[in-house]
Amino acid sequence: MPFSADRIVFEEELAPGAKWSSALKRHQALRMTDVDGGANVSALFYNRDLPSERYNMPDTLKAQYTAFLSKGRVLLSDRGRVLCSITDESLGWHDTLCGHVDSPLATRKYGVKRYQQHRNDYQKNARDGFLVELGKWGLDKRDLVATVNFFSKVTADEEGRLHFVSEHSRPGGYVDLRAEMNVIVILALAPHPLDPDPSYGPKRVKLTVYREDPPGALDPCRTSRPEAARAFENTERYWA
Repeated sequence: MPFSADRIVFEEELAPGAKWSSALKRHQALRMTDVDGGANVSALFYNRDLPSERYNMPDTLKAQYTAFLSKGRVLLSDRGRVLCSITDESLGWHDTLCGHVDSPLATRKYGVKRYQQHRNDYQKNARDGFLVELGKWGLDKRDLVATVNFFSKVTADEEGRLHFVSEHSRPGGYVDLRAEMNVIVILALAPHPLDPDPSYGPKRVKLTVYREDPPGALDPCRTSRPEAARAFENTERYWA
C-alpha cells in the first residue's frame, strides 16, 4: 500500500546482521523492505508503557486459526490486546514457529568469525543482538519470548517435519506493521534457524516509519476474526 512522503517520520537501511530497536507511537507504522531478496528479520514486540506485556505467539495463532502471519492478521499480547496489525505485505506467509539463531547454532552451522579478527564483518546471531537491544529498554534474557521471522516461510509435511522454503522473499518484498499501542520493536537481521544454506549471509533491510490513520470500524484487521475485534476492543478500553 503506497503512502505519501509527507507521512514519513524517518527511514534507514540496516546492514546484514544488524540489530535494531525503537518505540513506535500508537498508530505509527513500520514498513520493512527486503532490499536484496532472501532476508530474514527476527522480531520481538513489547508494550512501551508496560514492558511486562509482550507478544504472545500461542494466543496470536490460535485466536486467528493460523500457524503463520499475513496481511490482515494482528499480533496479540499476553493480555489479549493488539500490539501491531499487519495492514499490508507482499509475501503471504511469515514464520511464527521456529525461533531465532543463537551463538551455538550459528557456530555449528557457519563456524567462527570473531570481531577481533574481522571487525564489523564478524559473524552475528539474533540472540546476542536481542540481548543488547533488550538492555536498552531495561529488559534482559528473562524477557525473551517467541519471535516472528518476517520474510521467511516454513511448511510442515504430513509427518510434521518442518521445511524451510528457499527464495520465498524477492527484492522489494515488504511488510507494513501498524502499532495499536506504544510498542517497542526489536529486530535482528540474521539467517533463519532452518535455512539450509551453509554460508552465513544475512541480507539488508530498509525501514520506513510513517504516520498511519487509526483503524476504523471496518478496518480489515479488526474484521478478520471475531477474536481480533475483541482484542481491538480490549486495546481501546486500555487507552480510554
